[in-house]
Amino acid sequence: MYHYVFFDLDGTLTQSEFGIVEAASRALAHFGIETPNRDLLKRFIGPPLYVSFHEFYGLSDEDSFEAIRVYREYYEREGVYLAPLFAGVKETLQALRDAGCKLMIVTSKPQNMAEVVANHEGVSGFFEGIVGPSLEGRDPNKALLIRTAMEQLGLADEDRSEILMVGDRFYDIKASVEVGVDSIGVLYGYGNEKELRESGATYIVKTPEEIATTALGE
Repeated sequence: MYHYVFFDLDGTLTQSEFGIVEAASRALAHFGIETPNRDLLKRFIGPPLYVSFHEFYGLSDEDSFEAIRVYREYYEREGVYLAPLFAGVKETLQALRDAGCKLMIVTSKPQNMAEVVANHEGVSGFFEGIVGPSLEGRDPNKALLIRTAMEQLGLADEDRSEILMVGDRFYDIKASVEVGVDSIGVLYGYGNEKELRESGATYIVKTPEEIATTALGE
């Protein structure tokens, strides 16, 4: 049984595609980049925004930050509220809490926005805290965010065997491997089995309910 479970937010707890895809489309349109295939914009779910604009669309540093400004102008006004929980997530969080697990959100989404989402969806009370980068972060290191969550809980390296990181993208899994904690890759989010396995996921699950049974050793 794991006693501490860290959750990614977008694609793991919430179906965040609606607000993120629209915000990304508006930001790219600002630079005259058409996005007829909106499914392709789901690539923005998970990675830091700077990485997405810079690496996926080749925007310069200056233009990437301008794209982030346009993105956030819409997202903070409307898009942040378009992120419903995946079915079964709230029940999974309740089961873990009932079993005595301490939960944290560890996300690449700016912390203030993550707090808005968690409050809006009614799950903030399940978590000991929410760890995310500041708005100014260019490429937040998720391994560092995991370590920050550990510090907030008073955990040291010798406690790593009690920690489980849950996420849907390779960023989550690679960070877990770097820190030395076990991980669950979820297939209901926005990643795929190949990227999760190649990144070194300890477990792969298909539903939120399986997160609880895996974490509790049932």
